[in-house]
Amino acid sequence: MHKIDEKLANVTARIAHAAKIANRNAASVALLAVSKTQPAHRLREAYQAGVRRFGENYLQEALEKQNELNDLDGIEWHFIGPIQSNKTRAIAEHFSWAHSVDRLKIAQRLNDQRPTTLEPLNICLQVNIDNEPSKSGVTLAELTTLAEGVAQLPNIALRGLMTIPAPNAAANEHHPNSFARTAAALKQLKLALPCSPLDTLSMGMSADLEPAIASGATIVRIGTDIFGTRLT
Repeated sequence: MHKIDEKLANVTARIAHAAKIANRNAASVALLAVSKTQPAHRLREAYQAGVRRFGENYLQEALEKQNELNDLDGIEWHFIGPIQSNKTRAIAEHFSWAHSVDRLKIAQRLNDQRPTTLEPLNICLQVNIDNEPSKSGVTLAELTTLAEGVAQLPNIALRGLMTIPAPNAAANEHHPNSFARTAAALKQLKLALPCSPLDTLSMGMSADLEPAIASGATIVRIGTDIFGTRLT
């Protein structure tokens, strides 16, 4: 098995190449290491290789890792899994980012439960860009109304959008470009909400980071290509 530092170097090179082709600065694309199901010692290896942003899907697992890794400075924890009401307090208290907000009720709970000693919680609204019945996310038709409500919350920083396209959507030339449509949606939100930061597009994973970067991704969520096959 390749070491994490070797895998990380390969991913970083892919990001840099994709950014160059898109006439972008590679520094404009942040790497989020998706560490769900990985043991804490693997995250420690990634940290030692230079990773500082970690994305977790499962709350209890993430809290246990945070406790085990609390000796490491500068880790930025991102929650990227579905958010139910009973998870909001812990997310508000222990994470810097939440990528998967798709309801105003959840945003309001995160806002109300965010400790005043912390900076506002950075959130992305999850967009169900391909209208998949089995997938979470707000529709494009509902997006502006949700964003307008979230933007009013004082303990929330509405940073942008997150999406997971339908399988193979980005690579299928007959399918509208899901990443490009998400980027266009963010541009529309910027017009509607000029006072919000709205500088983030969280999209692209191990298999499709290149088309995501070509469409403007600012955070790519990479798991398999850093840690290898997911553990269960």
